[in-house]
Order: sequence, then C-alpha cells, then structure tokens
Amino acid sequence: MLFVSAATRAPGRAGVQQQTQPPGQPTTQQAPPPVAPPQQTSPPVPVQPVHTGPVIVLDPGHGGTDTGARGESGAIEKEVVLQYAQVVRGQLESQGFRVVMTRTDDSNPSYADRAAIANAYRDAIFISLHVSSTGPVGTARVYYYGFGSSPTGPPAATTTTASSVPLTPSSSSLIPWDQAQLPYVQTSHRLADMLQGELAQRFAGSPISASEAAVRELRSVNEPAVAVEVSSVSVPDPSPLSAMAAPLAASIARGIQAFQSAGSAGGN
Repeated sequence: MLFVSAATRAPGRAGVQQQTQPPGQPTTQQAPPPVAPPQQTSPPVPVQPVHTGPVIVLDPGHGGTDTGARGESGAIEKEVVLQYAQVVRGQLESQGFRVVMTRTDDSNPSYADRAAIANAYRDAIFISLHVSSTGPVGTARVYYYGFGSSPTGPPAATTTTASSVPLTPSSSSLIPWDQAQLPYVQTSHRLADMLQGELAQRFAGSPISASEAAVRELRSVNEPAVAVEVSSVSVPDPSPLSAMAAPLAASIARGIQAFQSAGSAGGN
C-alpha cells in the first residue's frame, strides 16, 4: 500500500509521490555485494646480476698432497688460497662476472687440467692464486708468463710456490699445448699491470708494476693469464693473511674492470 506524506511532497511538484514503508514493519535492506577473495601474490623473485664480460677462472694453487708453502704458525698455502678464491669469487659474482674455479676442495688438478678449464671458454681470464714463504708480510705481487725467463730468474717468492721451467718457442705455425700462452703474453702483461696497480694501493710495500716469471700454471693457458702471490705464510699469527682476503678480492675486481674498460680482453 502506498502512503503519501504531505511532509515529503516537494513544493510545486504536485502529484509526485514517495513510497514509504508501512508503520510497524521493519525496513528492508539489500544484501551487500559479495567480496572477492584476495588474490594470491607470489613472493618477489630476487634479481640476479646479469653475467657480462669474460669468464673469470680462479685457480687456487696446489692442493691435495701438494700443500705449497707452510708457515711456522700452521698456515698452509693450499688452504689459504682456497679461502682467497672463495672470497674473490663472491666479489666478482656480485658484480656480474661468471666465475669458475679449478678446484673447490682439497684436490690437486694437473697443470694441464687447470689450463683446460680456462681454454674451454672463448672469452676468459685466468688468475692463479698463491702465497709465498718469503717476502714482506702484507704485500702482493702479480706475474705474467715470460717464455725467456729462467727457472732461477723469478724472485724467491715465486720459485717456492709455482713450478717454473724454461721454454723455447716452436717454429711451427700451430701453437703447441705447452706454448699456448705465447700469443697472449702482451695482453697478460697489461692485465697484470692493472691488477698490480690496484694491489699497490691497498697493500703498502707492494710493487707498482707486474713482474715476468715462468709460472708453470700460466704456460698452457690460451687466454690472458696471471698469477697473484701474497706474502707470506711465515707469520707468527695467520690472522693477517685472512684479513687480506677482502682487499685482495676488491683489488682483483677493480683490476679486471679496468682491463675490460681498456678493451684489452682479446688476444695480442
């Protein structure tokens, strides 16, 4: 039944009626629209750095029964360089480099196996890590391969940590396995100098330029290749050696970046 209330009739709008609820009856309300359940959202996927530039092959020297240099404090080269390689790897990967290690445990790959890992990539940089038994504590040196170097020619620090042998270049147009580094000597020299410059800024007493030496790990690598050697295991407390890991990693990363920026990642 319709009721017209005079109080609700608009002035000048005769004939307009409003429908009202009969007295004594409850007001009818419309049901609210259904609420859609919240959509399930996937957790954000962590953004991984995009790998750019050359593959960095880190070679912790020695391993297995070949302990390398030993210190009176108990520091052992094969263990220290493996720790260094892991820290350097993390630093490089955080900057987008792809990193491969020649060993991740207490194994001892042959020189040929270490070189083969680097040679499997078209664009790679090979860095062999060592710790000397002599030399000023807290310094670091970088070496590139010298085919004219005598095994007794390099500094004492190098002869204690890496096998060095003389080599006579072949007259053949094909580069034999034991001379694979020959086309990359100058490129490796440039890389070594850039790394040495970075190390000299962080480790007082380090030379400002790299040295030439017949470091056996480098000879069969068909890519830019250098050896980085830290001094020394002959410390009463090995803590300073461990403390060198982070600045060593930062220096290597900056040196590789400078090498890339200079456009020297190719051959000679």
